[in-house]
Amino acid sequence: MIKLLTLLFLCLPSIAFAADELNGANTSWILTSTALVLLMTLPGLALFYGGLVRSKNVLSILMQCFAIAGIASILWLVVGYSLAFGEGNAFIGDFSKVMLVGISKDTLAGDIPESLFMLFQMTFAIITPALIIGGFAERMKFSAVLLFSSLWLLAVYAPVAHWVWGGGWLAQMGVYDFAGGIVVHITAGVAALVAAMVLGPRRGFPKTSMMPHNLTMTVTGAGMLWVGWFGFNGGSALAATGDASMAMLVTHISASAGALTWAAIEWKKFGKASVLGAVTGMVAGLGTITPASGFVGPGGALVIGVSAGIVCFYATVYIKQKLKIDDSLDVFPVHGVGGILGTFLVGIFSATNLGVFSGFGFADGITSMGGQVWVQLIGIGSTFVYTAVVSYVLLKVVGLLTNGLRVSEEQEISGLDLVEHEESGYNL
Repeated sequence: MIKLLTLLFLCLPSIAFAADELNGANTSWILTSTALVLLMTLPGLALFYGGLVRSKNVLSILMQCFAIAGIASILWLVVGYSLAFGEGNAFIGDFSKVMLVGISKDTLAGDIPESLFMLFQMTFAIITPALIIGGFAERMKFSAVLLFSSLWLLAVYAPVAHWVWGGGWLAQMGVYDFAGGIVVHITAGVAALVAAMVLGPRRGFPKTSMMPHNLTMTVTGAGMLWVGWFGFNGGSALAATGDASMAMLVTHISASAGALTWAAIEWKKFGKASVLGAVTGMVAGLGTITPASGFVGPGGALVIGVSAGIVCFYATVYIKQKLKIDDSLDVFPVHGVGGILGTFLVGIFSATNLGVFSGFGFADGITSMGGQVWVQLIGIGSTFVYTAVVSYVLLKVVGLLTNGLRVSEEQEISGLDLVEHEESGYNL
């Protein structure tokens, strides 16, 4: 008995301080997830978007994705991470983590290195402004793209990330956004919509055919997005746990349901299911499950995926055909509407009393579905308005600084590959 008590006493220090020690399993998982999320932008999104534009603009899209990856990474190191995850106040972080001051290789964020947490979050800060380029593809000056993306990352993405993930006011209310429905998809979708409206449509829209030039490239990129999304959602658990595995499962279910639903709608309406429709529905399913992925079960994910395929399909048709807004690559109807839909539906399917559609409970302090839905609606509305207003102002400022956001009509006809980069994607 004395030996047993002595052994327990000797073990107490290690038990007490276990939370302050690096967890190798969790660190390994987030290292892997970080690589997967970067894969989503380079080359996943670059190929997905690159195939959707006309051949004369393919290099411009690839270049924009690469350039944004570089600029966002440097800005995140210098000040972006600090603004998002510094203590600050309810609205914005502070400058305590500028250039990672005070953070060494041994500094922990929870039980993983803080350098790794910062890098994981950096990959989110990369893909979000990269998503926006789909709204103004084929007509915005490269200089304007770089300046807008840089300012937008600091003025929109960093504050909203702080609201939700950095202990800001939405987090304090109990908003659910597991992996970026608000922070990534609503902000990117709304900014893309505003940009499309400010710049105006491409020359010839909507009468001139602007079909994707290389669907093989698009499908290849879409496949990389699907795989990378496991790191996007599963990695957001920040641990190698059941939360991560369930997030991956529901992500896959929603993507599958979204793809099949979109294809089924096209099959019924037009007599054929298109490849473009299937991959677009897949992305809609992925974007819509993102805010809910850590809070809903497989049944809820199935409903969310089907809902994404239906709602995002008709949103795409409405925006392009009814409103005549040239959101070139459908960023708002797929990512924006998907993010809004998923952020709303998590308030419903996180409930624990829905049978096979049950989730894992509401946020701390919230006792009813109505209460969680209300908080979700506040998150949606505030992010939508803030992003729209700030994005509009930034576009106007950038337009003044770059002597106009758009290339000239002659340059648009020639294509941005030659005009902006003096290169061609295809030398035939």
